[in-house]
Amino acid sequence: MRWKLGVLLLSAVLIGGGGYFAWLQFKPADLPAGFAQSNGRLEAERVDIATKFSGRVKELLVEEGDTVTAGQVLARMDTAELEAQLQEAEAARRESEQQLDQAIALLAQRKSELALAEQEYERSRSLGEKGYTPLEKVEQRQAAKLTSEAAVRSAEAGIQRAKAAVAAAAARIKRIAENIKDSVLTAPRSGRIEYRVAQPGEVLPAGGRILTLLDLTDVYMTIFLPTDEAGPLEIGAEARIVPDAASQYVVPATVSFVAADAQFTPKYVETQSEREKLMFRVKVRLPPEILVRYAQRVKAGITGVAYVRISPDAEWPEELQVNLPETESLGDA
Repeated sequence: MRWKLGVLLLSAVLIGGGGYFAWLQFKPADLPAGFAQSNGRLEAERVDIATKFSGRVKELLVEEGDTVTAGQVLARMDTAELEAQLQEAEAARRESEQQLDQAIALLAQRKSELALAEQEYERSRSLGEKGYTPLEKVEQRQAAKLTSEAAVRSAEAGIQRAKAAVAAAAARIKRIAENIKDSVLTAPRSGRIEYRVAQPGEVLPAGGRILTLLDLTDVYMTIFLPTDEAGPLEIGAEARIVPDAASQYVVPATVSFVAADAQFTPKYVETQSEREKLMFRVKVRLPPEILVRYAQRVKAGITGVAYVRISPDAEWPEELQVNLPETESLGDA
């Protein structure tokens, strides 16, 4: 029994010693002055592709994981009702145009009647001045002339109403056509489809989300730094990111945001004792040209360590010099 206990103790010592030796070999070197580090995960800007109006999803043209370009058609909504409304609006416009033609013809008629009434009034007035026509007849001609003038003004107003009706019908046609156009959902920017939230045949409310797009040219890592490190940090400061999945590579980055207020860090960032401290949220953004080069392998959610240069005069240590793969394998071990 004693020899078994001795073997177990010896094994524990060897395992513990080996683990300690491995920790000494692979533990990260201390950063020189002027630098700070924190772990986080890569995040990409998310864009929700949603329907502008309520309706039925007719078809989806992409799958999760597909890479799409800006302007590419992603989905189509059922537009049967809108197309019927468009036909109705076009018929209303034709009717309004006919009413406009009628109003123009009526105005011509009213002007002709006014010209005749003016001639008859002038003739009666002239004869009345000479005593050949009774005053009552002159007054009747004058009243007829005033009535014709009012009829002309009414006809002119009718033309304006008809023109307004034509313009309203044209505007309605344009609005419905734009709604039909908006029923074809396109990618607002290039990226990768993360989720298909809806399926063909589903009826969605206005603003219903159909797809989620990741913009792979806008990738960043959110880290948290204490006050003494976040205080002197400047926007635009140089940074480095070492992905856990490819720790042999060092990716250049830039500090793009430093929170104005301190906050608690999320659970996945540091130990419990560190989380109890107030920290400042910092965004470290990857260069777009790097993201374009490795677009096929960039993944949101990859964990890693971000290093930021607090002092502009500090020299990057050798192990944090930029080191990128020759092939598109960013994020792979």
